[in-house]
Amino acid sequence: MGKMIEIRWHGRGGQGSFTAAKLLGVAVALYGNKHALAFPSFGPERRGAPVLAFTKIDDKKIQDRSEVKQCDYIVILDETLFNEAFFNDLKPNGKIILNAENPERYAHFESANLHLIDASAIAEEILGKPITNTAMLGALIGISSVVEIDSVLAGIGSFLKGGLLQKNIDVVKRTYGQSRKGITV
Repeated sequence: MGKMIEIRWHGRGGQGSFTAAKLLGVAVALYGNKHALAFPSFGPERRGAPVLAFTKIDDKKIQDRSEVKQCDYIVILDETLFNEAFFNDLKPNGKIILNAENPERYAHFESANLHLIDASAIAEEILGKPITNTAMLGALIGISSVVEIDSVLAGIGSFLKGGLLQKNIDVVKRTYGQSRKGITV
């Protein structure tokens, strides 16, 4: 990999953005043979309030525990949190992965930097509720290749059990597959 990969997650309280950041960190550290650091940015901790989380991935131990300002990837679980200024927070070749129910709304943006996926519809279909964290995790790893999908599935298995585990595996596989094929809308 060579350089640290820095990911910022935007969500709302109750959507699981910090859980997604942790799942990625577990996948990378336990099953991907790299070092990872995942942490939230604490603000008002209430359901529906904007929440930030971060994941850092590197080949060597990570000493820098500061928030991520310049990102390789920005993952947005809730479309209402999208801000055009986020493009300024990307490193060269960085990407924004946005849960978007209405992709035509974003047609005027540079598509090389913006990847859209209707994670809410996929989560609703498979999980029965619009909790998009694992859907967006699948899209991220499909677009970025920061870790193998098998590592992510093993990481999810260390957090979840039973029917919830299988449903989340199905969600990750679906969004991973769509993003690998470039079908992110």
